[in-house]
Formats: sequence, structure tokens, C-alpha cells
Amino acid sequence: MTNELKPKFETVMIIDDNTIDLYISSRLITKNYFGKKVLEYSEAKEALKYLQENQDDFSILPQIIFVDIYMPMMSGFEFLDAYDKLPLNLKNKCRTYIISSTIDDNDIVRARRDKNVVSFQVKPINKEFLDRIIAD
Repeated sequence: MTNELKPKFETVMIIDDNTIDLYISSRLITKNYFGKKVLEYSEAKEALKYLQENQDDFSILPQIIFVDIYMPMMSGFEFLDAYDKLPLNLKNKCRTYIISSTIDDNDIVRARRDKNVVSFQVKPINKEFLDRIIAD
């Protein structure tokens, strides 16, 4: 019998308008057994809609959400403002992380002050970052 590695999280959501970053992050998450299923969104509004429509079905909600800051239509900060209005039981189920290539200190401080954000990570997501999340 082989001892297969099981992913740490059932579902992970990535919200990033950069399709290359989206693809690389998704592959890294599955290849490193961090997440079994990855929900990929290039638009924050669509990701928010998914959360709203499925807020009562914990079996398909993501345990981890990675969101970029700078996106057209709805920024990561706008997503977080709308996310904050979602039910507490949903927010208790999902842990949210900001991923961004920003070097603006104001963005980093704002992300770290948001009560729904666990931490800020400079892009791209890497194995060490995923390992730190698992260790928490």
C-alpha cells in the first residue's frame, strides 16, 4: 500500500486578474498538496458572487482565499469591503490572504490592518509561504 499525501485544504480560492499568476499559483497549490481543488477567479466580483451564492454550503466554500490588490472593476480592497459584509459563519470558515506585487507601504499597512486578512504576501505565491500557512 502506498502512503499518498493528502492535501491540507479541500478548497482554495485565488482571485487575480493576471492569468499567468493565476495558473502558476494554482499549479503550486495542487502540486504541493496544499489544496485539493482550486477555484480560480480573474474577477473579484465573480468570486464574491460565488461566496454569496454558496454561503450556506460549507462543503464547497474555500478554506483559504488568496486575493490580489490591484484588479480592474473591483480591487482586492473593494472585495474585502464586500467580504466583510458576508455572514460571520462564512468568514470564520475562510482565511483570507493578500497576494500582491505592490511595493506601496500604504497598501501593505492597509492589508495588515484589515481584520479579515491573515497576512500579506508579495507575489508570487511560493512553497515556503504555503508551508507557513499550514504550520499556523
